[in-house]
Amino acid sequence: MNKVTIEILKSGSAQVPKYMTEGAAGADMYASLDNDVIIHPMERMLVPTGIKMAIPEGYEVQLRPRSGLALKHGLTLLNTPGTIDSDYRGEVKVLIINLSNESFKISNGERIAQMVVNKIEQASFNEVSDLSESTRGKGGFGHTGL
Repeated sequence: MNKVTIEILKSGSAQVPKYMTEGAAGADMYASLDNDVIIHPMERMLVPTGIKMAIPEGYEVQLRPRSGLALKHGLTLLNTPGTIDSDYRGEVKVLIINLSNESFKISNGERIAQMVVNKIEQASFNEVSDLSESTRGKGGFGHTGL
């Protein structure tokens, strides 16, 4: 497995992201809070992690929901996956929404999301007057059935 090094700058009680198993694709991200927060049903909240990252050029970090929080508590992330670009140096915050009917307490040090590191490529965009045909054509949004 290839590994890339990401520099992490922590503040306060922040924790460095951590892979929980040897084969994990996502590293858990932790809330960095002075006080517990309550996220009510259908409420969205930007939860700080207390870390800043220097992601190498040619890579991105994607923020994704934790499956256990989604299944057991209805918490997920908006703008999923959220992309952190290699040139961003601000604090990483996690945009959480509570889709359940019950409020949920988030405490300092709680695992709130996972991050996945991906290699990226930028495209060049070439404006043309026509596109080549394909078998699929204009079919989209369920064109192959349910």
